[in-house]
Amino acid sequence: MQASETPSRPSVESRVIVTGGSGFIGTNIVQALRDEGIPVLNLDEKPPRNPAHADVFKRVSLLDAPALAREIRAFAPSCIYHMGARTDLHGTTLEDYAANIAGLQNLIDACRQTPSIQRVIFASSRLVCQIGYRPKDESDYNATTPYGQSKVEGEKMVRAQNGLPFDWAIVRPTSIWGPWFDIPYRTFFDHVHAGRYFHPGQLSVVKSFGYVGNSVFQMRRIMEAPTQVVHGRTYYIGDYTPIDVKQFADTISRAFGSSPVRSLPLPLLRLAAKAGDLLQTLGYKEPPLTTFRINNLCTNMLHDFWGLDAVTGPLPFSMPEGVMRTVEWMKSAPQRKEA
Repeated sequence: MQASETPSRPSVESRVIVTGGSGFIGTNIVQALRDEGIPVLNLDEKPPRNPAHADVFKRVSLLDAPALAREIRAFAPSCIYHMGARTDLHGTTLEDYAANIAGLQNLIDACRQTPSIQRVIFASSRLVCQIGYRPKDESDYNATTPYGQSKVEGEKMVRAQNGLPFDWAIVRPTSIWGPWFDIPYRTFFDHVHAGRYFHPGQLSVVKSFGYVGNSVFQMRRIMEAPTQVVHGRTYYIGDYTPIDVKQFADTISRAFGSSPVRSLPLPLLRLAAKAGDLLQTLGYKEPPLTTFRINNLCTNMLHDFWGLDAVTGPLPFSMPEGVMRTVEWMKSAPQRKEA
């Protein structure tokens, strides 16, 4: 891997806190840091997704401001990856996503009180804009869900802070997949493996997806980049080359040694999605297919990475390499519980 051609700076990853380090991307950040022997602390309400991370876990809610500030001050980190958030789409109001707004303010306040902190990366979401919408700039929003709107409010909150004593950047993960993932992309892999995924007709759909190994690499490069390059910037996180969904499914199928991916007429899939919508109204939270998901599947989703490749240089993993690593993990990982 060739190093980025941006100017070097002293490493800030000498002591690292990952909020939400029990989540999917957070788990991978914690592991990458542990692999290099970097002291790391995971602050999360939930226990670690990876049981091997139990020794670096503290149970803390973002909404418990005193406890959050106490743990951050005690650890005295040099930098923070703020991945902690409520990320599901089941909430109906902004109040349901208090962790993403009030919890974010608590995190910022705690960071102000901790002079050791040099840089914070704040994780937002691609859903600050609806699927298929390509914003003109970082302040062009088009959220259509309460979760997405909570992330819009969070981004605005970060930018409105005065006199922060540390550098910061905002990242918007796109559709990230890989080891330790769950709904919806784990479901996609499961369905392809079992022969339950049917591609919509001959439709060609391309999307800015991201293998989590590349995503962690990108965020760590942002954390280490010179202040003048990344401070105050917002970046989409994902693989620079868009993925054709049918080719992606075929690659997953081959990695599992499963049957070739089949196609069904789009009208039939939309009918199945209506049945999924009905299941949701009856209380089943994660049916295999819904109108939201079929619309997502059939819509091109391309993101402008706003010069991130100049910060990171080439990414370490190709799509087929990421698929193989993910399938190997799925074969060795405990079976997940269905929602």
